[in-house]
Amino acid sequence: MKVALTIAGSDSGGGAGIQADLKTFQELGTFGTSVITAITAQNTLGVHDVHPVPVATIEAQLDAVLADFEVAAAKTGMLFSAAIITAISQKLRGTNIPLVIDPVMIAKGGASLLQQQAIDAMKEQLIPLATIITPNIPEAEVLASMTISSEADMQQAARTLLSMGAKVVIIKGGHADNPTAARDYVATAQQAFIVETPFVPTNQTHGTGCTFSAALTAELAKGTALEEAVIIAKQFIQSAIAHQLYLGAGHGPTNHSAFQRFERFEVKRYEA
Repeated sequence: MKVALTIAGSDSGGGAGIQADLKTFQELGTFGTSVITAITAQNTLGVHDVHPVPVATIEAQLDAVLADFEVAAAKTGMLFSAAIITAISQKLRGTNIPLVIDPVMIAKGGASLLQQQAIDAMKEQLIPLATIITPNIPEAEVLASMTISSEADMQQAARTLLSMGAKVVIIKGGHADNPTAARDYVATAQQAFIVETPFVPTNQTHGTGCTFSAALTAELAKGTALEEAVIIAKQFIQSAIAHQLYLGAGHGPTNHSAFQRFERFEVKRYEA
């Protein structure tokens, strides 16, 4: 069994972060390992407290995993501070482990999960290590320093992120003003395409970014080719959103077991 690693924050509500990543890894047939960067007091109504883990403890967790497991792919989620980003970047540099970066910045309830000074550290140190980076539109706007209001803007933002060193950029379109379809723009230096699934009007979307990037990580760990990995991750998150659990009083968690329990959704692919 292939080993996948998540480097992210803990969500006490279980819908996002480390908890969502490990559930996704398991559902997709990989063995999940973890490095916890922060502890959040969190539920479907919001983030109530954040306690970053000391950098030395984060480094110790990462050292322990890498020393004993053959990690086939890794992902980052909530990293919180520049010091944490710097430490993780230094540890991962030179490992040649495929890396998926989910640039977690803002929780569903609006709480900031990345300190402002950490954004530059992410651009300068972490993004150059990325096999894939998966920002949503607000995150891509921050990282690319531009407003995104069209697919042409998504293409420009993707080019900017590619110029920072990422090998693949996936700008998720769930925040776009499109009531019928969720269209994600996928770009490499050689090609670009769009994957599309029907838009599901719901607030049961807590942890969608974590879950999508974790699905990508699991597929990379198994050696799945890029385009197929993107399709499977898109199917996984579509199932998780569409087959709702209705847990909690706010932005409810997605259904991580739906992909294996129900028929897979069709993902449309278009050249961009």
